Amino acid sequence: MWDYSEKVIDHYKNPRNVGSIDNADAVGEAGSISCGDMLKLYLKIDKNGIITDAKFQTFGCGSAVASSSILTEMVIGKHIDEARKITNKDIVDALGGLPPEKMHCSVMGHEALEAAIADYYDEEITIKDDEDIVCNCFHISKTFLENEIKNNGLKTVEDVINYTKAGGACGRCQGKIKEILNSVNNNQVNIEKKLTKTQLIIKINNIIEKYISPELRKDGGDIELIDVEDNKIKVKLSGKCQMCNRSQITLTHFVEATLKEHIDNNIEIIQV
Repeated sequence: MWDYSEKVIDHYKNPRNVGSIDNADAVGEAGSISCGDMLKLYLKIDKNGIITDAKFQTFGCGSAVASSSILTEMVIGKHIDEARKITNKDIVDALGGLPPEKMHCSVMGHEALEAAIADYYDEEITIKDDEDIVCNCFHISKTFLENEIKNNGLKTVEDVINYTKAGGACGRCQGKIKEILNSVNNNQVNIEKKLTKTQLIIKINNIIEKYISPELRKDGGDIELIDVEDNKIKVKLSGKCQMCNRSQITLTHFVEATLKEHIDNNIEIIQV
């Protein structure tokens, strides 16, 4: 049984802004009926570029409905260029999280938003070249997979299936997906090795603020980056985490594991 947040349940049971907009200024679609999920997003935009209304029609599971519903709330009132900065991670965060197997629903929302904005600006959406297609079941391209792997820090074929559905049907493309994962992640490692200490500190702080601190704060704790020496990262726990007798487990199995996932597998956490 998947664990859904209260917000996901609320937006599934009481979806906001369901429907269509006559004479919409922008319309975007993502997914397909054959894939099991489809979303159509409508935007009304005033002369100043502010999104004044947003509605959606979706075919899919409860997570697809919830992702679409909260996306409409997120864009209403924003300038279209500001809405363009919304990522699938922002959708997930706004929902209070999604099960790994349902992350593709947030990706579909992001894709529909991108398509709607491209429609508004009359931009061309690149058509997938058949030679670039990796997953024939869902018609998913190598370029799309590379971007999702980079943007979401995907590490395994299972991650890719959860976020994109690629490889989740017949499974024959999973070997190709593994090759793409290795290529992208090896390139990322090479990039990280070139970072200056200042750049590395900034990146570590970003990961702490985005992935680590929010979880610790749920239990009344927090964490602060103190220093970085080669692969050794010195941190200080605060709040309830500081006095917790399981703090070392938290550091090793959560903090260190998260930083290893996003930066380098050789990272070592030191508590000061």
